[in-house]
Amino acid sequence: MNWDDFDAFCHVVEHGGFTAAAKALDRPKSGVSAAVARLEAALSARLLERTTRRLRLTEAGEALHHAIGPLFRALREARAEAVAQRDSVVGTLRIAAPYEFGSHHLGPVACELMAAYPRLKVQIDVEHRPVDLLERRYDIAFAMLDTGLPASSMVVRRMFSLERGVYAAPRLLDGRAEPARLEDLGALPLLRAAGDTEWSFTAPDGRLVTLTATASRLDSSNADLRLQAAIAGLGVARITATFCAEAVRDGRLRRLLPDHVCAPLRVYALLPAKRLMPARVRLFLDALGAQAGVSA
Repeated sequence: MNWDDFDAFCHVVEHGGFTAAAKALDRPKSGVSAAVARLEAALSARLLERTTRRLRLTEAGEALHHAIGPLFRALREARAEAVAQRDSVVGTLRIAAPYEFGSHHLGPVACELMAAYPRLKVQIDVEHRPVDLLERRYDIAFAMLDTGLPASSMVVRRMFSLERGVYAAPRLLDGRAEPARLEDLGALPLLRAAGDTEWSFTAPDGRLVTLTATASRLDSSNADLRLQAAIAGLGVARITATFCAEAVRDGRLRRLLPDHVCAPLRVYALLPAKRLMPARVRLFLDALGAQAGVSA
């Protein structure tokens, strides 16, 4: 039994005929008539008396409409409200992101959208590890990776490719020669992200070279801590260029081995596998994609 046939019957009753019901449903009149005929056959009962002038409910039809009419009206109203919510930039946008990315890339977009849409609220949590989107009820989670993501049931969108380099305070190099090779870098104290033991670079001659960062002075997933330690002259940090740009501009940090190209940090947006995307999520990804120069 098809519930659409019940809905077609209710439309015929409420709109006073097949022509008006077909217009309301945006379906051919013949399709609406066939739906009512199927329903009558399935129920083994005549629901409408058809004449050339008008339709009249039978006793069975009147009883059925009395029972199901309010239910289908409520369903249509609920659907219309859900569509309106989907297409309106309202509610709370819940985001999980690493600090290094969130502070420099998400903040400006979030502020711009909140200013434009007064009914929008934004919650951004600092998360360095993968999160369960459904359990934690996040709309978007951002992940920063050297390589691609493993297979997942989530919707994955690549958003950014962030330039990285190795940076140190000038005071760290006092009395030392400027590193000219990767081996020279290994002689300095390192400040690394937790588990980030392989620092890969493309050398000036095009070779892929790797520094194994097993002995580090500081291990932390918090990029701000690594940045502070680097500025304090405690070691060399591998961080994104945007994150340390201010410290480089005012001379507190400088880039080492500038002729060695560090593997970029790829940023992915992870979304629940939903068929319909709320307007607040779509708008945020579009704005972020425009900032990154990609289509979200």
